Order: sequence, then C-alpha cells, then structure tokens
Amino acid sequence: MSEEISEQGPPPSWKRARQSGFGASPYMADETAEVPRLGDEGGYTAEQLSAARADWSDFPSVSTGRASTAPASSGISQTSAPADPAGAAAFIGQPLADTHSEGVSATAPIPAPSLEEREWHRNIRDLEHRLLGAERTLTYREMAQRMGVSTRSARRLWRALGFPNLDDDVKAFTETDAEALAQMVDLVREGHLNQEAAISLTRSVGQMTDRMVVWQIEALVEDKIANQELSDAQARTQVVEALPELIDPLQQLMGYAWRRQLSAALQRLTVRVESGLASVSRGRDGTEPDAPLPLARAVGFADLVSYTSLSRQMSERTLAHMVQRFESICAEIISIGGGRLVKTVGDEVLYNAETPEAGAEIALALAETIATDDVLPEARVSVVWGRVLSRMGDIYGPTVNLAARLTSLADPGTILVDSTTAARLDENPDYMLVPQPPRIVRGFGEVAPSMLLRARGSGIALDHT
Repeated sequence: MSEEISEQGPPPSWKRARQSGFGASPYMADETAEVPRLGDEGGYTAEQLSAARADWSDFPSVSTGRASTAPASSGISQTSAPADPAGAAAFIGQPLADTHSEGVSATAPIPAPSLEEREWHRNIRDLEHRLLGAERTLTYREMAQRMGVSTRSARRLWRALGFPNLDDDVKAFTETDAEALAQMVDLVREGHLNQEAAISLTRSVGQMTDRMVVWQIEALVEDKIANQELSDAQARTQVVEALPELIDPLQQLMGYAWRRQLSAALQRLTVRVESGLASVSRGRDGTEPDAPLPLARAVGFADLVSYTSLSRQMSERTLAHMVQRFESICAEIISIGGGRLVKTVGDEVLYNAETPEAGAEIALALAETIATDDVLPEARVSVVWGRVLSRMGDIYGPTVNLAARLTSLADPGTILVDSTTAARLDENPDYMLVPQPPRIVRGFGEVAPSMLLRARGSGIALDHT
C-alpha cells in the first residue's frame, strides 16, 4: 500500500494511526476504519495517552511476550499495557524493538479505543490509584532518596516483595511505596534487624500476599462462573468491577488474621517448645540424624492416589473442583486437629503438629474423610514424630524426608508411621499399630513401618465435608 494519502480515500491506516498518536502494534487495524485524531471523541489526548502509559508502565507486554520499546522522549517504561477484557487488541501502542526481525510491521496501528473501552481503562486506573494510595511520581533513584538508602538497596527491597526490576527512569513508584519500604529500613537503622533479616521478612510478606491475592481472585472468578454461568473473561470483568467493595473488608480480615496467627505462633514458640523437645527425646540416644534440629513436630503427608492419570482425563472445571475440594478438606481437618498446613502442591499436602497424638488424629481423619468422599480418590498418608528445622514458612530435615518416603510406600487409604512414632503411639489405647514388612527406604536404609489404625474413639469431628 502506498504511503501517500490517496485522493480517492482516507490515508493508509498506519499514517492515520501515527496522526492519532498511537504507536506500533502487532495487530493490524481495519484499513478502512477511521481512527480519531488526538483529542477527537473516542480517541486519547496526548496527556491521556501519556498518563495511561505511565499507569501501566510496569506491566509486561502481552502482545509479544517481551518488553516493547517506548519512544526515548516519553520517559516511560519499555513495556506496553495489558489487553482489556473486552477483547481490544491492546491498551496502548508503542513502537516495538526490532519488530521487522519478527515479521511484524513497525508501523502497524491498533484500533482507537471505543468509549466503553476508555471508560474501562479509566475505572482500572482509578482502582489502581486507590490500591497504591498515591500517584506514580517517583523513579527508583527518587524513591531511594526518600528512604535514605542506595538505589541498590531500594531495588533489593522491591524485588523481595516479588516485583520485577524496572528501568531507572520509569516513574513507577509512589510516595506510599517509599513510606512502606522505609519502615523496614528504619528497623535496620534502629538495630532491631540486620539487612538480611529485613530482606527475608519483606520476602515473606511478598510471597504470602502474592499467593493470597491470586487465590482470592481465582475464588471470586470461580464463584462467578459457577453461580452466574459466565465465561472466564466475563467473570474476570465482573470481579474487577466488584473489587472496590471488597478491598476494605479483605484488608481488615488480613490484618486481624495476621495478629491472630502471630499470637498462636507465640504460644508455640514459648509454651510448647520445651515440652515437645523433652517428649521427642524419649527412647532416643541423641545420635539420630535429626537430633541437632531445634523443633519437635509430628510431620504428616497426604497424597492423592492416581492424581496424574486422573488429571489427564478431567476437564479444567472438574480438575479445579477436585483440587479445591482436596485442599479445603485437608485445611479444615488440620486446623480442627490443632496442626499447621505447611503447604500444598497439587495432589499433596504437608502438615505438622506439636504432639504425635495430634499428628495421628489428623492423619486418621484425612484418610477416613478422603476415602468416603465422592469427588476425591483415596489418599496415601504418613506421619512421623521427630525434630525439624522451620525456615521461610516451610519445614526441613530427615523427619520430613522420611514422612515423604513412607507416603509413597503406603497402600491407598492407609497410614504408615516409622518405628519410633509407632512406639510412642502404641502407648495410647486409642490407636492400633500393625507392623509391616521391613522396607529399604532411599536415604534411610532398612525401615520397619507400621500401619496406623483407630482402636477406639471417633476422632476429629468435622462441621461439614
């Protein structure tokens, strides 16, 4: 197509797009579509376009899977905006780096956003500004100056929260960002923390809140899909629209739960540690592999049988329902039993408890409940009483490894324990221990497991299943 403006029709789409202030995009517009000029109804003014780009400067490019390059004069990040839920090609256009090498025209335009899309973008920006608490007005260097640290230190804290690096000249940060991160810097200056501890605490917040936010959004989307029969895209759009009413309640719940969890952790830290260590030392001579580790815990695993083969046969909805039900049942049982859910990885749950009896009760309830559930396949379960190391919200040590090995040896619907745990539980008339043939366990040599059964009592009572 000629680059000259034809007298018989409108100018080529790339030139109309350039005149309208839009850069390149890998998506081609309709050659005959009218693209409004800057300031025209339906288009963006230069100021609006600049503000939109700045608002989304830390989002990765969705059109190419890599960063795109902004004009040098724009002072914005070399990234482009995410696609909008209405299906528009892209939020804004920016010239792509080395586009010719990928077979994409460097001057291909995108359609001008409709009024509906413009309203959507404004709502998203308003919501983002509410969440961030202030406008993005600071670069890395300016944020570091507010905090009184080097740019390198500011970057480390930002990365510890789980966010990617940005270019030095990107105004991606707010005064609220600087104030929040400065709290950790002050703790180091006042001698309450060293630098590595501050980074670790910041990372704990970043990782936990990242998982929490994804979990919450997906739960809301699933609710919309299941109860309103919406498509995934429609459900996500409605979730975004509903978020303003949910922000404050969720934030208050998070603050309350953090204080409650910290209180519970203090009880474990101060009241029960010594008694647990004394208990775990019974019948041992101190030469065991886990002897140097500081905490006494019952460590348990629950692993769904045939999960991999089943997941290949299921639809996305069915698989999601099964995984959610498994995690929900496990979380409820572990909580009621006084244990702690350490982590879930697809078809497997790792938990710990402060006494061998608590670990056994949780294991029995897991095996019994999952076996009678109409949705879930049976589970293999294990529990081992020993010493562990707790770091970054996870637990480590030979006790954890042995519990994992025993889980793989258990038959579907059964619970295996090691000989030390069996000796402890055998003292309690509520449990029956059935010795199993010795097995060679990788990393542990010959192990004599026992099957754990309930001898009497009803165990953990669930409110619902």
